[in-house]
Amino acid sequence: MSQDLLLDQPTQSIKDLAWWLYIFHALSLVFALGAFSWIPLIISYLKRGDAAGTFVYSHHSWQISSFWWYLFWIIAGGLCFITFIGIPLAYLIWFGAWIWKAYRLIRGFIDLNDNRAMPSMQR
Repeated sequence: MSQDLLLDQPTQSIKDLAWWLYIFHALSLVFALGAFSWIPLIISYLKRGDAAGTFVYSHHSWQISSFWWYLFWIIAGGLCFITFIGIPLAYLIWFGAWIWKAYRLIRGFIDLNDNRAMPSMQR
């Protein structure tokens, strides 16, 4: 016998939105190397406040920080690509960034489905 956690309607609604944002980020990563992830990024910024006080808030923050760090590493790879010697390093950086972003999306998706908050990013 399993025990399912039932969420109230507003929490379930914001959880569903975060689920779809993970899907859109993943589709963008697979089919466009993340080029269209700015769309769910904007939605996460707009809807994160609605999720305040719930575990879903951490998922919006997770998606936002994942986007910005991925963009940072893509730009870093691009700067390496400018030089002839840096081209192999650029490909390594881009590959690592892609794997890292895929991991973050998969982990977030699994934790969202399990109704768990993402770890906070302590600075």
